[in-house]
Amino acid sequence: MARIAGRLASLAGTKRRSSREAALASPPDWIEPQLCKLVERAPSGDGWVHEVKFDGYRMAARIDHGDVQLLTRSGLDWTEKYPETAEALAKLPVTSAYIDGELCGVGADGVTSFALMQVAGDTGTAALVYFAFDLMALDGAPIARLPLLQRKAKLAGILKKPPAGVAYSEHNAGSGEAMREAACKLGLEGVVSKQIDSQYSPGNRGIWVKSKCLNRAKFVIVGWTDPEGSCSSIGALLLGYYEDGKLKYAGRVGTGFSEKTLRMVHGKLTPLAIDTMPLSTAPPRKSRFGGTLSLSKVHWVKPTLVAEVTYLTWTDDGLLRHTVFVGLREDKPAKDVRRELPERTA
Repeated sequence: MARIAGRLASLAGTKRRSSREAALASPPDWIEPQLCKLVERAPSGDGWVHEVKFDGYRMAARIDHGDVQLLTRSGLDWTEKYPETAEALAKLPVTSAYIDGELCGVGADGVTSFALMQVAGDTGTAALVYFAFDLMALDGAPIARLPLLQRKAKLAGILKKPPAGVAYSEHNAGSGEAMREAACKLGLEGVVSKQIDSQYSPGNRGIWVKSKCLNRAKFVIVGWTDPEGSCSSIGALLLGYYEDGKLKYAGRVGTGFSEKTLRMVHGKLTPLAIDTMPLSTAPPRKSRFGGTLSLSKVHWVKPTLVAEVTYLTWTDDGLLRHTVFVGLREDKPAKDVRRELPERTA
């Protein structure tokens, strides 16, 4: 796998280790990330702390004697995509570490934006910031079993003077719902609330919960319609999700695209065109909240690409309302896309 070489030993002032010591200090090759459960309201109480929910790519940083790997939530190596971020992480004062975080595009107002993330990916990584929020291994010590606040304290220690492009994710105690409301006023996506005494639990959903300002989710692109009026390339994307092994229809999204984005998405979809509808059941030709859909004019595609959209709500017949396109999600395998509904909280 691709790695970025750095001179971490001289930066950290460490002495050369024996090969045995070096092997012991190496972090795990990959750790499945801990996940979040979606809830309507953020929890409160002494057992919780709350962090800003960032709008980017979930990314682990694996640092091993100056070499850095950037690993996606599914374990893909994206180091070559973001070399400047890897080079910045190589400057941290550690021999080895395994960090959990989010790689984001950040606007002039300090708000993270997935749209900026994609623009930065096209033009270079200068506008990107890696927000580190957890630490699972440090200098040969597996610390994932420590309580959250102890892990974060160690992470804060190595990020006292972070290099440009790297930041520590602060947390707040108190009312999670008050923090969520404040986050919404600032134009943020929401908050993530975490139990302070919990160990890092790969794959778990529940120890961490997320509450959002907008309904937002990922869907499989199953086709597109031709443009009308001033639009070009694409009129709308047809969306779906998996349930019990079947690909079900979720609705359409036809807003939120720039001309550049339309051309980019169209270019990715065209090679995926197929003659057979990939959905288990055909979409309705008419719906209460949308125009008529002519199935004979739909361009079906292999269910490979994943789109993220915001939406107002789901209709009683299981379709999305008032959708807006956010971006493509290359870090999410299409086969893992499920319908995500927030759990009601007291």
